Amino acid sequence: MTFNALVVEKDEDSGKTAAALRQLELGDLPEAEVLVAVEYSTVNYKDGLCLGPGGGLVRRYPHVPGIDFAGTVEESADPRYKPGDKVVLTGWRVGEAHWGGYAQKARVKADWLVPLPEGLSTRSAMAVGTAGFTAMLAVMALEDHGLKPGHGPVLVTGAAGGVGSVATAILAHLGHEVAAVTGRPEQAAYLQSLGATTIVPREELTEVTRKPLESEQWAGCIDAVAGAMLGRVLKQMKYGTSVAAIGLAGGAAIEGALITPFILRGVNLLGIDSVMQPYDNRLRAWGRIARDLPLDRLEEMVQPATLSDLPELGAAILKGQVKGRVVVDVNA
Repeated sequence: MTFNALVVEKDEDSGKTAAALRQLELGDLPEAEVLVAVEYSTVNYKDGLCLGPGGGLVRRYPHVPGIDFAGTVEESADPRYKPGDKVVLTGWRVGEAHWGGYAQKARVKADWLVPLPEGLSTRSAMAVGTAGFTAMLAVMALEDHGLKPGHGPVLVTGAAGGVGSVATAILAHLGHEVAAVTGRPEQAAYLQSLGATTIVPREELTEVTRKPLESEQWAGCIDAVAGAMLGRVLKQMKYGTSVAAIGLAGGAAIEGALITPFILRGVNLLGIDSVMQPYDNRLRAWGRIARDLPLDRLEEMVQPATLSDLPELGAAILKGQVKGRVVVDVNA
């Protein structure tokens, strides 16, 4: 049996990589307990890296990227899954160190899968993907540290991106006032359609200042940017509130940050990792996604794609040119 896959190969002489559609056989797949007929995947920033030179994420070539997928179990050596079960995979370095979802078949460890939540299709699960899963983990962390509707505006940075889009929709659906930060003013109408009540131009938060504190504004924040923006936002948080840090699009350093927001206002900086989350918390997050992410707003974020579109989309997401969520139909 052969199937389609997007394979990245590396020229050992030049060091250059190239991605192209290939026909593979089941015997080409890595060894693991569960064979899944993949139905949908998606495009994340890490996928963009792995579709190109790898960004240090890919260990060996040839390689099949795709850090997310959803589909149907075809074979299983683990009693937790049987043929016909619908499953979702995010994280665990799949698509980086292990072949991923940019193929019609994938073979993975049973521990890496979760059952598809009731109320979600495999397509809608990939409209969520790692980005939406991360957004829900961030919302849950803010709630666990006291965030409730009515406490004030919740800031979402990088709001037009994948994580930011889903976070905006979830927070609005839960009754929060959402302030969406974007450097793309043309995305204002899109963000408002997701439930944002205020659009904050990116340049308002990117100036590095040495002020120890600024006026209290935000009851919570989901930050995908870091860098100078996170340094400013921390100084503007209300007393006892939290920032959930999920990305570093603006750089790994927190420029202009001081200790004062933490010791004078009791601000919490919460690190959110989606890759190695334990199974029980994955089930909790996916259950909340099925309940608290409005599917009509989710559909507004979706850009459909096929395997052949991925090299171009991978380059675009690295340049910040992808809006919302890309859903890849691997069988189209």
